[in-house]
Amino acid sequence: MGIQEINEINGDSLPLLSLNHVSFLCKSVRGSVKFYQEVLGFILIKRPSSFKFEGAWLFNYGIGIHLLQRERGANAPTKSSFINPKDNHISFECADMNLVKMKLEEMGIEYVSAVVVEGGVKFDQLFFHDPDGYMIEICDCYKLPVIPLNPCSVLKKHPLAATHELRLALAKDNDWIMDNLIADIIDITF
Repeated sequence: MGIQEINEINGDSLPLLSLNHVSFLCKSVRGSVKFYQEVLGFILIKRPSSFKFEGAWLFNYGIGIHLLQRERGANAPTKSSFINPKDNHISFECADMNLVKMKLEEMGIEYVSAVVVEGGVKFDQLFFHDPDGYMIEICDCYKLPVIPLNPCSVLKKHPLAATHELRLALAKDNDWIMDNLIADIIDITF
């Protein structure tokens, strides 16, 4: 039996659809928003107005990044000057690693790189830190096939694959989104 794609829930696992977002505590939400917008191309999106704590939501590439202001006195993540590719990290795929290297160098962002060869497939990885020390990887890992170790493994087909893109496309056509966004921007605290 080979790899299957299914739409229904199978087995005892949770009925998940996709990864929605990652969340990071920040020493400066404003500084982190700037980094994720300028370096990684995320866009600031509306977050629930009922949240009474400082933060910001960003979105792009089918995933959200939620930034939360770290409480005074709260333990800060350890920011190491050493870039360790084996540290916890989030990873983004790209098609032009040379362009990524060039842009990181133009921005003065220190990174380490690696080349991985597996089964005749070569892919590149770059690792660097965000302003709070969280590790980010950029890679062209899409070249590496996903091969389940168990021949009976089932890959769940994402039923909402184009949902985020559709929502963004619809939002562009609605004036009320802009009106609400402006009202909420006035209410955003950094």
